Amino acid sequence: MAPHKAVALTHVRYQKGDPLGHFLAWVSLIPVFISLGGFISHFIFRRELQGMFFAIGLIISQLINEVIKDLFQQARPATCDLLEMCDSHGWPSSHSQYMFFFAVYFTLLTQKGIGLWDTKHKFAVNFLPWCLAFLTMHSRVYLGYHTVAQVFAGAALGIFLAGLWFWVVNSVLICYFPAIEESAFGRFFYVKDTSHIPNVLKFEYDNARKARIEKAAKSN
Repeated sequence: MAPHKAVALTHVRYQKGDPLGHFLAWVSLIPVFISLGGFISHFIFRRELQGMFFAIGLIISQLINEVIKDLFQQARPATCDLLEMCDSHGWPSSHSQYMFFFAVYFTLLTQKGIGLWDTKHKFAVNFLPWCLAFLTMHSRVYLGYHTVAQVFAGAALGIFLAGLWFWVVNSVLICYFPAIEESAFGRFFYVKDTSHIPNVLKFEYDNARKARIEKAAKSN
């Protein structure tokens, strides 16, 4: 019988009785929560082009990470042998790369005034992604999956790719957003571009209230 193998996507091990390790094990799953919960929910309920290209950038970033790992084939630390999860290469850390890409791109969106919030709250909004990025980087070393050099390499690559992809999207590709909106795909899936709206939540709230008031007025 062939040996069993765990699904690495959600298989994170920590030392029994270590509350900090338990907490950081959950922190290591944040990229999974963002991908499966955040971006899938975004497509289902919001369908904004900025969010879609944000997700595409993260996918490209992770593909680049896999190519680099296969190219350099740097081993994970010896501590990883105890975790029975050392069947992949360690440099650069994909978790760190993912989270720092997310934090940088999210920050750039907020600084540019693109997103759900008003830019006057941008510091408070950006605080959480950066905290999660550094916690994730720390968790990968603490739990024994990566060396310090591997997580810093992942963070640096994530920062670089996020900045590059943000420039590509908002300087090159954004001119195609109206065409995507008006395409058969855009019309069928109700895809929209809200880059020109400073506070999307307030805009949708005001329009929803206006529509309700108008409907009530017509019924009376």
